[in-house]
Amino acid sequence: MSPEAKKELEQHVQAISKLLYEDADKSKLSTFSEIELMVRQQLQDQVSPKIGSFLSKMLQTSPQDTLEP
Repeated sequence: MSPEAKKELEQHVQAISKLLYEDADKSKLSTFSEIELMVRQQLQDQVSPKIGSFLSKMLQTSPQDTLEP
């Protein structure tokens, strides 16, 4: 990943983190374990399905060989 792409990814991760934090039940974020469970649950519920859907669409619209490094 290029330095520019890493910087852009970091900006998006920060924005997603902020949105997920605003949606979180903060009364359940008092320990590292609770934070880890909340992050895992939100990633599984909110983020991973959208990434999977995006990648699936990309594979359907792009030739397979263009996605390989």
